[in-house]
Amino acid sequence: MTISGSFEAIHVDFLVLGAGVAGLRAARQLADRGTVLLVAKDAVAESNTHYAQGGIAVAMDGDADVALHLEDTVAAGDGLVFRPAAEALVNDGPLRVAELIGWGARFDREGGEWMRTREGAHSRARILHAFGDATGAEMGRALREQVRTHHQVRIAERQMAVALRQQDGRVVGADLLDENGQVHNVRAKATLLATGGAGQIYCETTNPTVATGDGIALALHAGAELADMEFYQFHPTALHLAGAPRFLLSEALRGEGAQLVNERGERFMRRYHSLLELAPRDVVARAIVQESLAGDFDHQQKIYLDMRSAPGIVWSERFPTISAELARYGLSLSKDRIPVYPAAHYLMGGVRTDLAGRTTVPGLYAAGEVAATGVHGANRLASNSLLEGLVFGARAAEAMLADSELLPALSKDVIFDSEATRKAAAEEDLRFAAECTPRMQQMLWSAAGLFREEATMRRALAELETMAAELQQRCRACMPWREGLEAMSITVVGRAVLECALARKESRGAHARLDHPKKLPEYENRHTLFSLAQRVHFERW
Repeated sequence: MTISGSFEAIHVDFLVLGAGVAGLRAARQLADRGTVLLVAKDAVAESNTHYAQGGIAVAMDGDADVALHLEDTVAAGDGLVFRPAAEALVNDGPLRVAELIGWGARFDREGGEWMRTREGAHSRARILHAFGDATGAEMGRALREQVRTHHQVRIAERQMAVALRQQDGRVVGADLLDENGQVHNVRAKATLLATGGAGQIYCETTNPTVATGDGIALALHAGAELADMEFYQFHPTALHLAGAPRFLLSEALRGEGAQLVNERGERFMRRYHSLLELAPRDVVARAIVQESLAGDFDHQQKIYLDMRSAPGIVWSERFPTISAELARYGLSLSKDRIPVYPAAHYLMGGVRTDLAGRTTVPGLYAAGEVAATGVHGANRLASNSLLEGLVFGARAAEAMLADSELLPALSKDVIFDSEATRKAAAEEDLRFAAECTPRMQQMLWSAAGLFREEATMRRALAELETMAAELQQRCRACMPWREGLEAMSITVVGRAVLECALARKESRGAHARLDHPKKLPEYENRHTLFSLAQRVHFERW
């Protein structure tokens, strides 16, 4: 989208959009070889990384452990994992985690040894955690310290990327909208999208409010290809209280012995999977929904996470963050059953990249949740997300450095001009975006949530396209405004999810079709690709 406004030109070697683990790790490496602008949409600590509780999955016990981590990752991905990507993840993982520890990350120890837990679909305990349930926050802290103290890094907080700039078919920077409504043009030899996921396309999500899929929308408009957008992971256990945010209740709780029970107090997972509460996330999430609708109740029964029978654990010490959040609502892990229900958590698809973070558009790279390497397949293995950010953030940085050496220096006298100044968004524009967003979120939750069928998805797609056309008209007529652009991002990501979900006429991993309930062999290792030029097609990786 073409935008207007007052421009201040900024020139750097590398532009990193997003300040989660992938963006921070890339910025740290890039800064040793050039100037870096690291852009955070909110405060630099506000990202999905900060809210990651359970831990980071990493094989620290040699080749056999690495091989087992690979097989667990492939098995959880339900026939869609791109094996070379998974190999890169598990092979690079121990080195990247050791590097992070060397930078001051404080993972929990007991008796001088790393404390390791087990989570769903893992064949052994390999999850490192920090301060009980604050792993992402601690990893982010250690990486931010590395970046903040580097003289070649400049951090821009509360700035939203609103357009990618291209010259001769190559991305050469971006336009940023600051909190005062001013637009700044950034020129860079290489641009990294590390903008995270898009949980805010759904009304039920564990993601922070910044996760509106902006990076995916930017890449798509720049001509990039998306992959596997139908695969959104719904975390099985988010706090489910009226009026409370859908706070994540870590899978590590189940790894420590917490059980899922229905209103009768029955432990029901034995009816759905042999691994019980430690089955893959897609299985557990759907089981919770099915159980809530089962039985002779005249209402949708509540589902609870019950920790009371787990032996020998002081829950407030093992999970201090979760305990403190529950205390706000008068709940205690040691005394109460905690009401839970699935919520949108993690996008397995995203902007298609190779194993070095290169997208299908020159000059544009992506890493972390915004990217689709095929590493997670149809269902992400628990706690592989933080590892993905570390591993592929480093790989993207390496590619950006190598590719930029082949480019001539950017001319500092080239500044993209703005159009004639347009009107500010009027009250009616603000109101329209404010009304559209929750409507779209509820619609996508109903049509493209845990269970899907063609008729519902097609109705949602038609309604979404109508809202998108009106939003686009208003955004084109106005100066850039965050609420309108975020609503536009939701329409773009939502349409990609729906179109890819309609194309995959089977059920696999996190994608469950009521009208196509079987997993079909012809879709094995076939990935959905989506672009503005070609819409949806399949490709075997």
